[in-house]
Amino acid sequence: MGRRRTSTGFDALIGLPWPVGILVGMAGYSALRYGIPWWFSRQGGTLAAGLAGEFGQVLALLAWVLLGLCWMAALLSFLRARYRRHLLDTRTTLESLAVGGWRQFEQLVGEAFRRQGYTVEETGLGGPDGGIDLILRKDGRRILVQCKQWKRQQVGVSVVREMAGLLAHHRADAVRIVCIGAFTRDAEAFAQGKPIELMDGATLLEMIQASRNADVWPTAPNPRIEPKIAPPKETPALSEGCPRCGSTLVQRTNRRTGESFFGCSQFPRCRGSADRRLA
Repeated sequence: MGRRRTSTGFDALIGLPWPVGILVGMAGYSALRYGIPWWFSRQGGTLAAGLAGEFGQVLALLAWVLLGLCWMAALLSFLRARYRRHLLDTRTTLESLAVGGWRQFEQLVGEAFRRQGYTVEETGLGGPDGGIDLILRKDGRRILVQCKQWKRQQVGVSVVREMAGLLAHHRADAVRIVCIGAFTRDAEAFAQGKPIELMDGATLLEMIQASRNADVWPTAPNPRIEPKIAPPKETPALSEGCPRCGSTLVQRTNRRTGESFFGCSQFPRCRGSADRRLA
């Protein structure tokens, strides 16, 4: 069982999209460099003026440090996003899923879920032996994920039972177990009727392919296909009534020929009909 990594503020910055990291750095720099001194100057008094002068250089230094940290985190976030995009682009077969270690496999699965709109937390609680590798959040739901980079060995029912216990312990909404190979029949039977989804290698490849397609912008607009409109059926004029009694005409069908025509609404008392017929 892997040890949980200690999360820091810098890790949180790296977890942000890199444009957000740049904006956070600029906002923090402006607040420390100009915002706080301006606030002191608005307070008035000798003490406020003294504090503004005394801490002005310190605040300027802190502003540059914060800006540098945020922009460094943005650079790392950009490089990490590029690396994980490369993982998705190069994993096209079951054999390619087995390339690299278990940690890389977790990153691949996490990025595939992230492209589907999930917020992904890499817990560090899993490791090669089992446990919770990822926590997914979307639409108020929390899903626990375990990744098994097993190609030849089937995932047995003991793994599914373990995750079912973690589901109840952490009060999550669902569990997903992702592997390269397959699951035993006992594992599939145990998961039936429970909020446990078993994703084999073929299912994972489909999800990765869908994630790649979701990021591709069309190179050219799709040609517009105009719908085919059937020619309007010829109908009698609104002012035209039954030629015999003048009553309203209604659509009828000839039982012998199957043709449609307009006949008198007073049928069978009146057997009048329009001369023109429907096509």
